[in-house]
Amino acid sequence: MKRARWALSTVGTTVAAAVVPVAAVLAAAGLLGWRPAWAHHALAGFLAGVFGLYLLRHLVLLAGALHARPQPADEQGVLPSVTVLVPCHDEARVVDGLTRALAALDYPADRLDVVFVDDRSADDTGTLLERAAEAHPRWRVLRRAADAVGGKSAALNEALELVRGEITVVFDADHQPEPGCLRALVRAFDDPGTAAAQGRCVVRNPGDSLIARLVAVDYLCGYLVNMAGRRSAFGLPAYGGANCAVRTSVLRELGGWNVDSVTEDTDLTVRVWLSGRRVGYAEDAVDTELAVTTLRGYWRQRYRWARGHQQVCADHRDALLRSRHLGVLGKVEALLFLYLYHVPVLCAVALLLAGVEASWPGLALTVPLWPVAPLMLAGPVLEIGGGLVRAGTRRREVFLLLLFPALFVLSMLLCTRALIDRRVGSAYSWVKTERTAAAPNAAIGARL
Repeated sequence: MKRARWALSTVGTTVAAAVVPVAAVLAAAGLLGWRPAWAHHALAGFLAGVFGLYLLRHLVLLAGALHARPQPADEQGVLPSVTVLVPCHDEARVVDGLTRALAALDYPADRLDVVFVDDRSADDTGTLLERAAEAHPRWRVLRRAADAVGGKSAALNEALELVRGEITVVFDADHQPEPGCLRALVRAFDDPGTAAAQGRCVVRNPGDSLIARLVAVDYLCGYLVNMAGRRSAFGLPAYGGANCAVRTSVLRELGGWNVDSVTEDTDLTVRVWLSGRRVGYAEDAVDTELAVTTLRGYWRQRYRWARGHQQVCADHRDALLRSRHLGVLGKVEALLFLYLYHVPVLCAVALLLAGVEASWPGLALTVPLWPVAPLMLAGPVLEIGGGLVRAGTRRREVFLLLLFPALFVLSMLLCTRALIDRRVGSAYSWVKTERTAAAPNAAIGARL
């Protein structure tokens, strides 16, 4: 009952917050003497253009991913030294699985060290980490002071002072890298223009709930189609928040992670682009992670992603347009990437206008929105289907595509709420994702 009240309250507040500004705009239009039909035509044409552009992008990414070729696994010479950073805040439920996976990494012991950051944990996280570190001379545990500034970025920046490796790799506490993950990840740095690299994350608990299963499919799309397609078509993959690497010298030059951003990965991606360097993608650098298992967990996680991504867009879009390091096509892709969490908001507006069309008899429209509406879902569904194909999943998993429209409606609500909250200056800080998996320390290798 409590969760149901939370869901109804959240949705109700979001819808109300979205409707009030729309009503204000319509009232202002009436006072200024604007013809509603003309305004409707203009907005419908704009939305059709935006949705058509993103559909084209989805098709380009899908084509690029389906024609992508795996990078050759050449025998490497001297491997770069690596420092793995793992920020941990109240992660006692998952650190055992993580430490076992790190101990099994296939990487020269004298080229690898690990720094765990116990970020003011109130549970047994610090004790468990120190116990694991006792058996590994090159593992260290940094215990942050109780009054230290919170958040993942702040924890990573404090640990950056202890980094000795040429490459800094970040794993979240619920992640479990496969043995060959690091070797594959650092291979991206054979290109001297590559400043950061992202590996591929796979959900290992899809059987815990329907939400976890849908997130697992979403990850197939995100890594096997979206990320692979962006590498293939534009050369602009993104640095993610975990199973990711960055040259330590570049990271220090850029000032570390942005403590004012709740999506420090997106922020760092754009700053790398603006510095004239590239982000690589190592598809065969695989690790597993836990998906959220509840609707509330999904909302909290994706709201943070939307809020942070929208903020990064506001912070960096002008600099990207002025950048001398990106061509016209690169700038277009970078902007489409930055505005990704604005698109569900426009979809919500489109649905409102479609409702106006249905309830306004005799309204003559040059660009009716009902035929345009499928464009909102066509691109994402095609990408998700491409992810299922590339992953070689069972045929019955295709039926999960039928559930994604409902998840997309949820995205409209949370992205709209995030944008409105940011516009009104609502305070927000980094929020840890809850670990609700049935078997959080389950072994690596679970698949959809």
